[in-house]
Amino acid sequence: MQAILYVAHGSRVKAGVEQAVAFLQRVQQDVDLPIQEICFLELAQPTIAQGIENCVRQGATAIAIMPILLLAAQHAKHDIPQEMEKAKKRYPTVCFTYGEPLGVHELLIDTLQMRILETELDANKASVLLIGRGSSDPAVREDLAKIALRLRDKYSYVAVDTCFLYGAGPSLEDWLRQSQQYNRRVFIVPYLLFTGILRQSIAKQLHGYEENNLILCNSLGYDDNVRKVLVERIVQLVQLNYLEEGCFS
Repeated sequence: MQAILYVAHGSRVKAGVEQAVAFLQRVQQDVDLPIQEICFLELAQPTIAQGIENCVRQGATAIAIMPILLLAAQHAKHDIPQEMEKAKKRYPTVCFTYGEPLGVHELLIDTLQMRILETELDANKASVLLIGRGSSDPAVREDLAKIALRLRDKYSYVAVDTCFLYGAGPSLEDWLRQSQQYNRRVFIVPYLLFTGILRQSIAKQLHGYEENNLILCNSLGYDDNVRKVLVERIVQLVQLNYLEEGCFS
């Protein structure tokens, strides 16, 4: 029996966990599978191991593990796969497959544009700054750069820069030091599913730069476009399960 396990990031902020669960419950309505469980990487329960156990307890013989992550970094490449390898040893008769993060997708570009338009401010001849969570993995910087380039070209912005809250730079602080050279409006969009404390940190760092015409927008968030991209990734993953030898007998 096919199961899917959604692996969200987790948060110390209760609202962050609640938003993730509410979003994934909407996604579950679009996915026609008999067993669907939600778990978290860290900072919340159930854990990945507990989520897998919940699937097996309901009779799962194949589990598709879907990371609810924007970009492929340490969590996607190492942490979740390590948990999956442990589960394979514990449940040798269960077939496991692993999905891709949301990644670079046209619908997510459109959501970024919606976050800018929500401000109801003139975006003509403006620039954009995308703020990622950050990682030491160069692939994360490369993917966010691809997203920035596509946003710039599709919606005709003067420039779309990127920076990160953590890990390898450029950092938001680095970017702000250079922002005084801008003589145009800059829309700042956190490329995050849930901001919580991070948004407060961003707003705090922007304090004192109000005269630089910097506009802090809402984060990417859990909107319908994110849901559609996730469902698309799930369909791809479940199809992979059926192609895996021994998943179904």
